[in-house]
Amino acid sequence: MSENRRHVILVDTYETASHGVPQTARHIAPAFRRAGVDCVRVQSSPQPPAVYRSASPTLENYSANIVHDGDLAETVRALRPYRPVAVVAGGEYGVAFADVLGEALGLPGNGTELSRARRDKAAMAEAVRAAGLRTARQLRAETESELVEWHAKLGGRIVVKPLSSAGGDGVAFCDTPEESAAAFRRIVGSDDIFSVPNAAVLAQEYLVGTEYIVNTASLDGRHHAAEIWRSARLSVNGIRDLSGGCYLVPREGEVQDRLVEYSFGVLDALGVRHGPAHVELKMTPEGPCLIEAGSRLSGADLPHYASLAAGESQLDWAVDSYVRPKRFAARRGQPYTIDQFFAWVPLISPVAGRLKKLRHTDDIRALESFREMWELARPGAEIRQTVDDTTYPAIINLMHAVEEVVLRDMETIRYLDGVGLYELDGSADTGPA
Repeated sequence: MSENRRHVILVDTYETASHGVPQTARHIAPAFRRAGVDCVRVQSSPQPPAVYRSASPTLENYSANIVHDGDLAETVRALRPYRPVAVVAGGEYGVAFADVLGEALGLPGNGTELSRARRDKAAMAEAVRAAGLRTARQLRAETESELVEWHAKLGGRIVVKPLSSAGGDGVAFCDTPEESAAAFRRIVGSDDIFSVPNAAVLAQEYLVGTEYIVNTASLDGRHHAAEIWRSARLSVNGIRDLSGGCYLVPREGEVQDRLVEYSFGVLDALGVRHGPAHVELKMTPEGPCLIEAGSRLSGADLPHYASLAAGESQLDWAVDSYVRPKRFAARRGQPYTIDQFFAWVPLISPVAGRLKKLRHTDDIRALESFREMWELARPGAEIRQTVDDTTYPAIINLMHAVEEVVLRDMETIRYLDGVGLYELDGSADTGPA
C-alpha cells in the first residue's frame, strides 16, 4: 500500500473483546478496502483497556499502525503523508479521540463541541431533551444520599448505570432506594468496561415498552436508517431486562417510521453529522424514548449480520458516507429488503463454576434456521451467571427465509437453555447474581 493513496483513519479497531465476542471492528478495514480506500490504524493510547488487551488487530489490513502517546501534534504529523479523508471510530472506546483527531486534521466529522454529549449518558439525555424530544427523568448522582433522596421522591423502578460504559456493564434495575444505594456503591469507585474509574452514576426512570436498535449513517447532517433491530429481553439472574438477543425487522411500518423520525432527532441533538450512529430506544405507550446512543457502528457484529440478511448494512452505508458521497445521496431513504430473516441469540447461564460441557448443542445445531454457534466458554473454563454482554457462554446465529421459523427457533433455544444445559465440574452456584 502506498502513502500516495488516500486513506481512512480507523481509531481503536479491536476485533475481539476479552470475553471472546467478535467485534464489528473486524469488518471495517476490509469494507473500506473493497471501496478502493486504504486504512491506517490509530491506537488512542499505548495501553488499551483491559477488555481489549488480548485483542490482536489484523495488521495486514492497514498501511500503518500508529500508537498515540499523548502528543496530538505528533500523531497528526505522522498521519498527514497518508492523505487522510476521514477518521472513523472502531467502537465506543474510540469515539472521543476520533472526534479530536478528525477536527485536528480538518476533516468532515462531528467535531468536539458536543463530544461529551455523545459519550456521557447524562449529558446525552439533557441534549436530547433540550432539543424538544422526550427523554426519561434522570439524575446524575455523585453521592449515595442524593440518589436515595431522588429515588424516594420519584418512586417506582429506576435504572442505575455508569455514565460512559458499554455492553450492559454495571446496569442495575432498582425497585427501592435501598437497592439504588447498593448499585451506587457497586459502581462508584470501580472501573467501567474501558478501565476508567466511575466517579458518578446516572439514574433514570424505568421505561416500559419494546426495545429497538436503529442503526444509521449520515452525510452532512442528512441521515439514513440502515437497519432496525428488535430486542428480546429476559428477567433472570437478578437482572430485570437482560438482553436475550435481537432480530432484524423490516424498515417499513408505522412503528418503524416513528422510531426513525425520533432517532434522526436524537442525531441532530447530539451533533451527529457524518458517519455511523447507533440509537437504542424503547417504544413506550407514549411513543419513542431514548435509552442511549453512540456515534459509531453498532456492536455485537450486527452490521455484519444485517449484510447477510439484507445484502448491505450500516457499515456499507457508512463507507459510502465517507468515500462515496454521491452514491449515498442518490440512495438515501431507500428501505432495505430482508432476503433472509436473522436473529442473534445468546445463551444465558444461570450457573457459575467450571464448565465440563454444554449439553443439547446437537439439538441447537439441528434447528432449521441454525447458521453458526460461537462457543465463548470452552470446557474447563470458569463461567459466571450471565448478567451482561460480557458473560454469555455462547452465541447462536439463526437465519431463514421465513421469519416465523427464526422466531420459533429463538424460542426453542430459550427452552433448551437453563440449568440442564450446563454440566459443571463439582457443585453449581445457582443463587442470585
